[in-house]
Amino acid sequence: MNEDYIFGIRAVMEAITAGKDIDRVYIRKDLSGELASELFDLIRTHRIVTQRVPVERINRITRKNHQGVVARMSAVTYDSLDRLIPELYEAGVLPFVVVLDGVTDVRNFGAIARTCECAGADAIVIPIHDSVSVSADAVKTSAGALHHLPVCRESSVLSAVKQLKDSGFQIVAVTEKADINYTLADYTTPVALVLGAEDKGISPEVLRIADTFVSIPMFGKIGSLNVSVAAGVTIYEVVRQRLAADMEII
Repeated sequence: MNEDYIFGIRAVMEAITAGKDIDRVYIRKDLSGELASELFDLIRTHRIVTQRVPVERINRITRKNHQGVVARMSAVTYDSLDRLIPELYEAGVLPFVVVLDGVTDVRNFGAIARTCECAGADAIVIPIHDSVSVSADAVKTSAGALHHLPVCRESSVLSAVKQLKDSGFQIVAVTEKADINYTLADYTTPVALVLGAEDKGISPEVLRIADTFVSIPMFGKIGSLNVSVAAGVTIYEVVRQRLAADMEII
């Protein structure tokens, strides 16, 4: 196994109660009983991602006495916007975060995290559900960047974007539907750059509350870039503008 796992109902319950960072819990489809009910209550209380799977799936992870429950530990400790936003403002930095709406490919996530860390972004924001998470494979793909870059795992992208907007961030949605070239937006304010999944893009409810919509010019027959490439292009436009603004001040 290239991941860290805890198996057994009581062991997983103890890990949850102790506040361990759990990426997700795999539960046998037909698991029931009083102890299992206690586990389900803990999972709901702590809003942990679960996946009901056939026992064969769990057996592929471990052959030990798992009792139908295996928890995959997170490769990093997740952060939160509640803590991060005040800290950024108190530090006097010009905040810049990248929000991923529905990105599920671990290689794209790792590549985006690597770019964010190299570009000096302050954090990546992902939702708890329907999203990639920080697995060992993601850390490897990011070349270790995820050990240095805060990842805020929030209840939903919509609630995260609303919180960022209420905190003074300009919400910039990168979408092929936009008419504004990405170089024409102003990134010299606190910015939350939102990128969506390749198949669906940014969700409509998030688009409705965005402040600015930008696109990357396309001249070929394919209508969109890979999300990690689009992230790299737009992230470094933020860097370019901020460096230029700093030089003008000097």
